[in-house]
Amino acid sequence: MEFAEFAERAGDIEGLSADTDIIKAVTDLLASANDDLEVLARFVQGRVFPAWDSTTLDIGPNYCYAAIARAAGQNVSADDVENRLAEMGDIGEVAGSYDFGGQQGLAAFGAGREELTVAEVANELETLAGVEGTGSQDTKIDILFGLFNRTSTQEARYLARLVLSEMRIGVGEGTVRDAIAGAFDVPVEAAERALQVSNDYGRVARVARDEGHSGLADLQLEVGRPVQAMLAQAGTVTDALYDWEEAGIEWKFDGARVQIHYDGEEVSVFSRNMEDVTAALPEIAEYTRENLSVPAIVDGEVVAMDDGEPLPFQEILRRFRRKHDVARAREQVAVELRAFDCLHADGEDLLTVPLTERHDRLRAILSGGVSALTVTGDADEIAEIEANALDAGHEGIMLKNPESTYSPGRRGKNWLKRKPDVETLDLVVTGAEWGEGRRASFLGTFLLSARTEDGEFETLGKVATGITDEELAELTELLEPHIAAQDGQTVDISPRIVFEVGYEEIQQSPTYSSGYALRFPRFLGVRDDKSPEDADSLARVERLAESQ
Repeated sequence: MEFAEFAERAGDIEGLSADTDIIKAVTDLLASANDDLEVLARFVQGRVFPAWDSTTLDIGPNYCYAAIARAAGQNVSADDVENRLAEMGDIGEVAGSYDFGGQQGLAAFGAGREELTVAEVANELETLAGVEGTGSQDTKIDILFGLFNRTSTQEARYLARLVLSEMRIGVGEGTVRDAIAGAFDVPVEAAERALQVSNDYGRVARVARDEGHSGLADLQLEVGRPVQAMLAQAGTVTDALYDWEEAGIEWKFDGARVQIHYDGEEVSVFSRNMEDVTAALPEIAEYTRENLSVPAIVDGEVVAMDDGEPLPFQEILRRFRRKHDVARAREQVAVELRAFDCLHADGEDLLTVPLTERHDRLRAILSGGVSALTVTGDADEIAEIEANALDAGHEGIMLKNPESTYSPGRRGKNWLKRKPDVETLDLVVTGAEWGEGRRASFLGTFLLSARTEDGEFETLGKVATGITDEELAELTELLEPHIAAQDGQTVDISPRIVFEVGYEEIQQSPTYSSGYALRFPRFLGVRDDKSPEDADSLARVERLAESQ
């Protein structure tokens, strides 16, 4: 498929408002995709790589601005592109506003414009993602320039959005799932299950087309390919015992979620965002290799410890972020595994097996490091377990339906987290302000937003307290590549980074677009283990405000 046709169809989809119309348009796109099916199933969501693949383009907005400016002509600079973005508010609209005339000279001699294909875009972006080392920045800009230089106005609009993962045409994972089912006449439930075990929309689309329902049923988990983690929501003991009569109780550790894959020889450790963090946590890989008896996929948490006492969550995140001098970091911050679930063991998928059986299987194959699971309907016993967890320095308890299956990526009522301490919010940074005086070179005030159901972000406060000079330097280094536009001291930041924030109260306020404001917000840390899609929703903010 020519990229121009994809861009035209994306534009049509963007103009639709009804969910049914959007699903039908995506269904038609997939049905006509031919050899480009796998790529289009990703592109329409704004993805370049499969969901399980931690490969990224590693392209900050500034690289994209530079490539657009270069394709737009000698009289356009990256600053011009940034200024136009501040006016228009959408990088796609900005890219589409320029006349990329690199091919006009050829047309004047009768050569015409060489049409860009979807496959070429995918291949070039894959090449770009693999560029590293000295001169990599210039090489990446060269590749982007080459693409933009071949685009029409419409193509440029969606290429820019794709590069920065900001497709914004109203297509989410559920839309593509339903479109796969509609395009290839398979049950939605079959597509859903296949997506859960493969975490690859392109592959599921191809199998649905080529092999139908039976092919989807044959898809299984694969050791080495991460899937989304099952998620919990806030709840109470009363909720749990009312719904289930008995609950499975575990300590809730103040750690970082990991999914461990062991093929019998090699170990891979993935973060909650499915990033490969094996190199940063060598002792977890070593422990798994020594204590796991069969090939398996294990779910758990990594906890920072000091002489048997748990350390704050930020200590484990320091280990996750470490890419260099890991040996020294290992000496400074020791980490331990607390495994609590088993998705696959010795060739057998366990997603549909009840929680209690999965836990028994986990204890049978992993010698040590397994979190205790107590099944009880006694509220007093649950209170005692919670007290013991808090006395040991942990966050509280998890309450789980003993009969529940494992649903990757789902946040349902089968897992409840109970934390008796003050609530915190995980919010997305969408703006910032440069500091003054000795902090002039640091971003010092951060604009926080909650996600909405349609994938947008609404502001509800700024945080500047609780941050040391050292942390400001780290945060500036982390956020600066994501600066989308700047106006004086104020910058807009693409939604990529999640902060954990404490607060005293949530108030109604016209100051911020959400209609709410945080009273006395304070920075607690960066949630490296969460993507913007995992951040707290505006609906949760509203519930917390109502419950005060």
